[in-house]
Amino acid sequence: MNLSKTFIFRPVATWLITMALMLLGVLGFQWLPVSSLPAMSIPVIVVSANVSGASPETMAATVATPLERALGQISGVNEMTSSSTLGSTSIVLVFDG
Repeated sequence: MNLSKTFIFRPVATWLITMALMLLGVLGFQWLPVSSLPAMSIPVIVVSANVSGASPETMAATVATPLERALGQISGVNEMTSSSTLGSTSIVLVFDG
Protein backbone atom coordinates (compact mmCIF):
# COMPACT_ATOMS: atom_id res chain seq x y z
CA MET A 1 0.00 0.00 0.00
CA ASN A 2 1.18 3.47 -0.79
CA LEU A 3 2.25 5.54 2.23
CA SER A 4 0.64 8.76 1.02
CA LYS A 5 -2.61 6.92 0.32
CA THR A 6 -2.80 5.89 4.00
CA PHE A 7 -2.49 9.48 5.18
CA ILE A 8 -5.03 10.73 2.63
CA PHE A 9 -7.72 8.25 3.65
CA ARG A 10 -7.14 8.71 7.39
CA PRO A 11 -7.08 12.49 8.01
CA VAL A 12 -7.80 12.23 11.76
CA ALA A 13 -4.84 9.90 12.32
CA THR A 14 -2.67 12.18 10.19
CA TRP A 15 -3.76 15.17 12.26
CA LEU A 16 -3.02 13.36 15.57
CA ILE A 17 0.42 12.23 14.40
CA THR A 18 1.24 15.76 13.25
CA MET A 19 0.16 17.28 16.57
CA ALA A 20 2.13 14.66 18.54
CA LEU A 21 5.28 15.39 16.54
CA MET A 22 4.84 19.13 17.07
CA LEU A 23 4.35 18.64 20.82
CA LEU A 24 7.44 16.45 21.06
CA GLY A 25 9.41 19.04 19.09
CA VAL A 26 8.38 21.88 21.41
CA LEU A 27 9.16 19.82 24.52
CA GLY A 28 12.49 18.73 23.10
CA PHE A 29 13.39 22.30 22.25
CA GLN A 30 12.68 23.45 25.80
CA TRP A 31 14.90 20.72 27.25
CA LEU A 32 17.91 21.62 25.10
CA PRO A 33 20.82 23.00 27.14
CA VAL A 34 21.58 26.04 25.00
CA SER A 35 23.16 29.25 26.23
CA SER A 36 22.49 32.38 24.24
CA LEU A 37 25.99 33.83 24.48
CA PRO A 38 28.74 31.65 25.93
CA ALA A 39 31.36 33.32 28.10
CA MET A 40 34.39 34.14 25.99
CA SER A 41 37.47 36.15 26.71
CA ILE A 42 39.84 36.82 23.84
CA PRO A 43 43.00 38.51 25.06
CA VAL A 44 43.70 41.49 22.81
CA ILE A 45 46.15 44.38 23.09
CA VAL A 46 45.99 47.50 20.92
CA VAL A 47 49.14 49.60 20.53
CA SER A 48 48.80 53.02 18.96
CA ALA A 49 51.36 55.66 18.09
CA ASN A 50 50.90 59.22 16.83
CA VAL A 51 53.28 61.49 14.89
CA SER A 52 51.65 64.72 13.76
CA GLY A 53 51.80 65.38 10.03
CA ALA A 54 53.42 62.09 9.02
CA SER A 55 52.10 60.37 5.91
CA PRO A 56 50.72 56.82 6.13
CA GLU A 57 53.74 55.47 4.24
CA THR A 58 56.13 57.16 6.69
CA MET A 59 54.14 55.85 9.65
CA ALA A 60 54.23 52.33 8.25
CA ALA A 61 57.95 52.39 7.48
CA THR A 62 59.36 54.24 10.50
CA VAL A 63 56.89 53.46 13.29
CA ALA A 64 54.76 50.39 12.52
CA THR A 65 57.49 48.13 11.15
CA PRO A 66 59.88 48.48 14.15
CA LEU A 67 56.96 48.05 16.55
CA GLU A 68 55.80 44.94 14.70
CA ARG A 69 59.29 43.44 14.89
CA ALA A 70 59.52 44.12 18.62
CA LEU A 71 55.99 42.98 19.42
CA GLY A 72 56.31 39.88 17.23
CA GLN A 73 58.85 38.44 19.69
CA ILE A 74 56.25 38.18 22.45
CA SER A 75 55.28 34.57 23.07
CA GLY A 76 51.67 33.55 22.61
CA VAL A 77 50.80 36.05 19.88
CA ASN A 78 48.34 34.37 17.53
CA GLU A 79 47.61 37.24 15.15
CA MET A 80 49.01 40.72 14.55
CA THR A 81 47.46 43.37 12.31
CA SER A 82 48.42 46.97 11.79
CA SER A 83 47.00 49.97 10.01
CA SER A 84 48.57 53.34 9.35
CA THR A 85 46.75 56.56 8.58
CA LEU A 86 47.77 60.20 8.41
CA GLY A 87 49.73 60.83 11.61
CA SER A 88 48.83 57.61 13.44
CA THR A 89 49.34 53.88 13.39
CA SER A 90 47.68 51.12 15.37
CA ILE A 91 48.74 47.52 15.93
CA VAL A 92 46.35 44.88 17.24
CA LEU A 93 47.78 41.79 18.94
CA VAL A 94 45.53 38.78 19.51
CA PHE A 95 46.89 36.20 21.92
CA ASP A 96 46.12 32.49 22.23
CA GLY A 97 42.92 32.18 24.19
